[in-house]
Amino acid sequence: MLPPLKIRGRVFEWGRRPYLVGVLNITPDSFSDGGLYLARDAALRRTEDLIEAGADIIDVGGESTRPFARPVPVEEELRRVIPVIEAIRNRFEEIPLSVDTYKAKVAEEALLAGADIVNDISAMRFDPEMAKVVARNKAPVILMHMKGTPQTMQVDPTYEDVLQEIKNFFEERVSFAEENGIGREKIILDPGIGFGKRFEDNLKIIKQVEYFKTLRLPVMLGPSRKSFLGQIVGKEAAERDPATMAVVAYATLKGVDLLRVHNVSMAKDVILVMEALKEVQ
Repeated sequence: MLPPLKIRGRVFEWGRRPYLVGVLNITPDSFSDGGLYLARDAALRRTEDLIEAGADIIDVGGESTRPFARPVPVEEELRRVIPVIEAIRNRFEEIPLSVDTYKAKVAEEALLAGADIVNDISAMRFDPEMAKVVARNKAPVILMHMKGTPQTMQVDPTYEDVLQEIKNFFEERVSFAEENGIGREKIILDPGIGFGKRFEDNLKIIKQVEYFKTLRLPVMLGPSRKSFLGQIVGKEAAERDPATMAVVAYATLKGVDLLRVHNVSMAKDVILVMEALKEVQ
């Protein structure tokens, strides 16, 4: 059993059930819900809906990292996310918040504004100051695997052994984090569904996600509405929640620790049913 992680008074006991990370995109161009929550009041309503639906963590992001997305300047990302984080924290004191950023300045300001976790798609590779910010604030960090950058990651990504390559990446990044003063108990791993992965790579990661559990760290999956699901069901992003729930059900059986989703209410129902089935002797 992995040691639990306490965030803002909540204890996350890994291995009991998947915890739900609700997506809050403060962006005009995210692939699924770009532009819907740019206004602070809309972001607060979305947060309230996510909490009522059963979200355990709210993940706030101010830059789209969909394939070929353009980078957002630091000041613009700060302008988007900091007022929203402050407003959420003022209204909802107890909900853990993660900030989805690879920029140390944004992470620092977000943590000061009331965020609790740094969710870094680059696993602290893109900004040399990120590890210092995470360590100094004693914040949990989500380290995600990505081949390339959002601008290049889907340009013919190739692997000889996708599972082994991701595991090797995680081992190096975890060592880097620990060498920079980040406690192992504060590290979460995300194999990066859709980030520099081929269709078959995404399926293999999900099917054998327990492979990463050998690293003895919590594992998060973010399959929600991703394009590989669209390839299977032939539907646009906004219509992929049922397909996403198939992954949620499978991941629950596989012992995944966190699931990052748009439709928290539907995911919670799926997890409850899967947990009930697991209890049956």
